[in-house]
Amino acid sequence: MQSLGTIEETSYLSTMNSKQYRKIMRIFYLEYEKMHFQLYKENVLDLLRGESDFFDYTIDQLKLDLEALVKWKNLTPLQDPGRVYTIADYKNKQFRYTMSEYAVEIERMTIRLENLFLESGNLSTNFFARLEKSLNDAEAMNQRSLKEINEWWNLIQEDFKRLNQNYQDYLRDFYSGKSDRLMKSVEFIVHKDKFIQYLNEFVQELQHKSRRIAVLLKQHQKLIEEQLLEKVVQSELDIPHAMLDMDGKLKPNVRANVYGKWNSLLNWFVDTAEHECESQKVLKITNDIIRSIIQNAALIVQVQNWGISRKDDYKKFLELFLQCGDMEEAHRLCAHVFGIQNICHFKTNTPRDTDSINDSAYEEATQEYCLKPHVRTYREKKDKQGFADKSFEKYLQKNAYLKERQKEKELALHYIKDNQLDFSRIDEVVPETAKNIFLRWIAQASISSEKKGRTEYGQEFCLRKGDGSCILKCSDGDLTMPVYILEFKNE
Repeated sequence: MQSLGTIEETSYLSTMNSKQYRKIMRIFYLEYEKMHFQLYKENVLDLLRGESDFFDYTIDQLKLDLEALVKWKNLTPLQDPGRVYTIADYKNKQFRYTMSEYAVEIERMTIRLENLFLESGNLSTNFFARLEKSLNDAEAMNQRSLKEINEWWNLIQEDFKRLNQNYQDYLRDFYSGKSDRLMKSVEFIVHKDKFIQYLNEFVQELQHKSRRIAVLLKQHQKLIEEQLLEKVVQSELDIPHAMLDMDGKLKPNVRANVYGKWNSLLNWFVDTAEHECESQKVLKITNDIIRSIIQNAALIVQVQNWGISRKDDYKKFLELFLQCGDMEEAHRLCAHVFGIQNICHFKTNTPRDTDSINDSAYEEATQEYCLKPHVRTYREKKDKQGFADKSFEKYLQKNAYLKERQKEKELALHYIKDNQLDFSRIDEVVPETAKNIFLRWIAQASISSEKKGRTEYGQEFCLRKGDGSCILKCSDGDLTMPVYILEFKNE
């Protein structure tokens, strides 16, 4: 890759006297287009003096400007020995000046920049049809000559390039500040429908054609990448390029160029795992523009309606007020004209019968809410009532409790045999209540240093641990535990 240094030939575009330099170079370019490749300074001076700004421009100023342009390599001086008539002429070295290749391209670029916004873009769908037709011919092209393949490839790239440029130039205007102001103006309402129709037609064609082109690209991708692109590269190499042949960079540059253009075409219509295809992005951009046009038009119409004079309406309402028979009728007319004056909003957490926002509040079921004043001194009133005699309820609860405890005691003492409770000898299923009592006794004796404890029924016992383990069958499952023996005192 060549070094990206400064381009000296563009210096005249942004220097102090760029107005003079640019006018001189524009004269050279216009004459170049007329096949007048070489000009004398006298010819340039005559053409300059035809402009009102250069009426008093002198030959000495022109010489200095020409020397500067020669220094920047925009002009190439050619000495003309045929115009030498005296020794003084020879010393003055009469020159003819011609534009360099760089200068010609720079002037073309400046003219294109000047007319950039005069060239209107368009959303023509003909390029989709031409691309589709060219891709349909891919299989037939495999049997054609290299020259025909090259023409086929150039036709595809030309259509693809113009498609890209046209849609970018057209849609670019909608994202500029000037276009944004225009779409928000009242004059834009007249053209709104035309824009929307034009964009909708493009969207419909793009949706239809892009899918078909994507199918063709996937269908012929292997053929094009493995065979046709190599033939395109070979056809380009058959065209002589003197400078690149000398550098030995022709083949890699041509190959990179051809495959790069193919990948751009493929990515424009076919999605990849990493990125969405460009055609889908264009669809989204166009839809956003249509949505923006409709929104701006609605806002403009709304603003226009705000400015409508309602003088006649107010006169009619005043006549209706004068005709009201009583104050109640006047209140109703006032509410109709000006809306409700005093509004109270109530918000509750009670679930509704329906979630519809269109149902009226009058259709909801009536509910009662207790409203409390929001003042610090408010205290709720307490009802002054006497105490009820609940002695009988307490007596019943006490007897029920004592019976429950007695039942638990009889159940626990039922398993004590000969002042011993050996858990390994219990074969029957133990209720959950008795199991909890036994575990509580074992825990009480375990934390004692003497391994002794007392039941809630007043019996003293001593905990002794046997060898091995046993299974205590309980109503809520089997409990595997060490062989514990509780020895009770004989009372």
